[in-house]
Parts: sequence; C-alpha cells; structure tokens
Amino acid sequence: MAALTTATSETLLARYAVDIAFVAEEWPATTLTGLAEQMQTAAEHMAGAGIQGTDDLETAATCLLAAETPDLTERMVYLTRAARFLTSATDMVDEYRLML
Repeated sequence: MAALTTATSETLLARYAVDIAFVAEEWPATTLTGLAEQMQTAAEHMAGAGIQGTDDLETAATCLLAAETPDLTERMVYLTRAARFLTSATDMVDEYRLML
C-alpha cells in the first residue's frame, strides 16, 4: 500500500485517472467530476467481474463529488477521504487486467 501524501485534485488525477479510465473504457478524466463518474462505471465493471472492494471506489467517487466545493478546508477533507478509499484501487485494476 502506498503512503498517503497530501491529496490534491492533481495528485489524484495523476495517480488514478489512467487506470480508472482503462476499466471504464473511456479516455482518462481531467476533472474530479469526470474521475468520479468514471470510478462509478469502473466499480460496476469490476463488481461484475467479481472483484472485491468496489464499494470503496463508489465511496471515493462520492467524496470527489463533494470535494467540488469552494470551501478549501472541506475540499481537503473530502480529497483526503477519497485518497484513503482509493488505496487499493491500483490492485483492483491490476486484478481486472489479469481477468481480461
């Protein structure tokens, strides 16, 4: 598991957009809203493949949508929560790739 650093929209997009887009079968997201939407689609695809942990993706997506707030403190809280729920996302995507 990777160590958590300060979560920002840029770091979350850089770390997860390509993998999540692969599973969602779309181009990588460039916004938090786009990433959240793709995470919901990816969660459905992975759940259909029997991969455990997809609830965390859906929760992270909810956090990302909530992070679209002008309040900087709230934004940081939601981004940090999303990052925590995404800690196993790379492993889930790797498992999905192996199933294909």
